[in-house]
Amino acid sequence: MASPDTTRPDELTLEVVDLIGSVVALYHEEFEEAAGEHRLTGAQAKLLSLLSLEPLPMRKLAHKLKCEPSNVTGIVDRLESRGLAERRPDPGDRRVKLAAATDEGRRVARSMRESLRFAREPLAGLSKEERLTLRDLLRRMMETGSPQDPE
Repeated sequence: MASPDTTRPDELTLEVVDLIGSVVALYHEEFEEAAGEHRLTGAQAKLLSLLSLEPLPMRKLAHKLKCEPSNVTGIVDRLESRGLAERRPDPGDRRVKLAAATDEGRRVARSMRESLRFAREPLAGLSKEERLTLRDLLRRMMETGSPQDPE
């Protein structure tokens, strides 16, 4: 049996990969547009979206954004100056600073997410069971396809 590295994907797999690529491209296009409507850069919007889920240490943010921690510091500075984010000590380690979305930051992140038409309209045409299946399949792909974040 051939190793996974040398086998060629079948036509269905290639079609799924192309469709995922199209969805990702559309997501990025609409996300950048939504960010611009809130006078945010793409990086600021992505960081704010992450912080709207949970406060995170700068190092972890840098890893998630695939950039240097010094870049994250600048992005957090700009979000903080607009009242969208704040720094606070990590309750588990006072030497570590967490970045967190403010109430206004969470409102802006929610507004951006809700404005993404590409998903809202097509997903509305799927039944709840189909959306649950799609969600579960995407989660499974993410669990088996990406390395875990460092702590």
